[in-house]
Amino acid sequence: MGNGQRVLTSSRPSRGSLKVACTATLEPTTKTGATPTSGLKHLSEEARVRATDKKASKFEKVKVEKCGSTMWSEVPELAKLLREGTTKWEDLNLDDVDIRMKFAGLFHRGKRTPQRFMMRLKLPNGEINAEQLRYAASIISKYGEDGCADITTRANLQLRGVKLEDADGIIEGLIQHDMGSFQSGMDSVRNLTGSPIAGLDPHELFDTRPVLREMNRVLFNGGRGNEEFANLPRKINVCISPTRDDFPHTQINDLGFEAVRDPASGQLLFNVVVGGYFSIKRNIMSVPLGVAVTEDQLVPFTLALLRVFRDHGPRGDRQKTRLIWLIEQLGFEAFSNLVAETMGPGTQLTPAVHVAYDEPWERRDLLGVHAQKQQGLNWVGVSVPSGRLQAEDLEEFARVAEQYGDGTARLTPEENILFVNVPDASLPAMLAEPIFAKFKVNPGNLERGLVSCTGSQFCGFGLIETKQRAMAVVSKLEASLHLPRPVRIHWTGCPNSCGQAQVADIGLMGGPAKLDGKAVEGVKIFLGGKIGENPELAAEIEAGVPCHEDYLLPKLQQLLVEHFGATPLEAAA
Repeated sequence: MGNGQRVLTSSRPSRGSLKVACTATLEPTTKTGATPTSGLKHLSEEARVRATDKKASKFEKVKVEKCGSTMWSEVPELAKLLREGTTKWEDLNLDDVDIRMKFAGLFHRGKRTPQRFMMRLKLPNGEINAEQLRYAASIISKYGEDGCADITTRANLQLRGVKLEDADGIIEGLIQHDMGSFQSGMDSVRNLTGSPIAGLDPHELFDTRPVLREMNRVLFNGGRGNEEFANLPRKINVCISPTRDDFPHTQINDLGFEAVRDPASGQLLFNVVVGGYFSIKRNIMSVPLGVAVTEDQLVPFTLALLRVFRDHGPRGDRQKTRLIWLIEQLGFEAFSNLVAETMGPGTQLTPAVHVAYDEPWERRDLLGVHAQKQQGLNWVGVSVPSGRLQAEDLEEFARVAEQYGDGTARLTPEENILFVNVPDASLPAMLAEPIFAKFKVNPGNLERGLVSCTGSQFCGFGLIETKQRAMAVVSKLEASLHLPRPVRIHWTGCPNSCGQAQVADIGLMGGPAKLDGKAVEGVKIFLGGKIGENPELAAEIEAGVPCHEDYLLPKLQQLLVEHFGATPLEAAA
């Protein structure tokens, strides 16, 4: 190494396919000889005790040794050194590669694609424009079969195949295009979600975009990272829902704001719900915190809640460190009071507002052509089956957004894309574009509800392949059945449930199964999840069902007939 440069090596044994030559130890110095930032830097004294306690998790020990925020400067430096040949891949510290780099939005996929990373972006409210789409396409286009993109259930993009030696240029390009990847992984706030039709929706109480942009700016420092919120006890999902549709799924977010109009005063307020999440050990819907905030309090409340979570949250068993565990430990009222106190002296939070409705609200389907509240303009919702895109798809989406709309688009938590501000007169030509033969504006009633996590193709946690299988199964089901209404089928590769199987009409979760006495890929089946108003979690009805189509297809056909009114196509004809 050169004078004063970091030595990022490891004395730990190699893992997976890294094949690291472990002959040295980490030299904890920067180019100036200073000690790297510890994860304790922004923690309260109480939090420091928990982070260094012998019961603290391995992840806490890694963060104490060196904060994940150090990757915001080290990743670009390492990229340069790798290109120059000054550092080799075998020299890299494994904790940096497998854990800390996630704080920079880089997820090593050593089990599936060694020395390649998935890069997760920040796109508040799922907003993306043509230039951003083109830049994302340029990132993945040079990686061949390893390079692709996925729309996620947080209305976000994940880019696959990224090489570490390219990361510095990619990161700087993201910032130049008003995006970022820092703090999109590990113990920070994930992509901020709102309504995919914010600003267009005739039924919205509130346009979620401006406040989510501001929240994103404050939390992540314009894409360059914010140390203060880099080391939370666990990740936090935050969303704002402006309609009864609950498009961002407040019921499965750690912190959700539900817009309501106070019947007594007519004031716009936001009821606070907390604690929704899925994990291996616990699946829980969010619950009311008992308070409401004003529009002006949305960002200050979120910042204060994060500081309370950072300083008071548990840091032991990783399965018991999400926000709800702290709230249950302190009590809902005590937690609310602590957040208000952290917001500043004299802060008063309004009690939650109860609003009664005369009629139930059916959650709207965003796919297809819909009139906006702006006269003569429309949004066009397009299905992206299982969220998977190639570079050429992103390029075509950019062209369509510019040619027929205002050059912008919206990603949705259902892994689809909306083109917005399309004039009435432009609709016929737009709908005739060849790209919409591949990505349908009016797909079948199963394809339009299809959601899938990454699965074992790229994710080391995935127990089964999901995306390709999900598309193949839906195609065969739609070829054999008539569905009178949309049915949401969600695939998730493991119990971490990134595919959110527990909120689907039919959820399929990867797990063990046997076929002819041999271990094969299988699924647990969940039934009856409900989203929108009065949500419910699905119930597990069967486990160990082989993914082989001779077993899974008949099972799904039976469920669709018995519970969703499906009829065989020959019978329907």
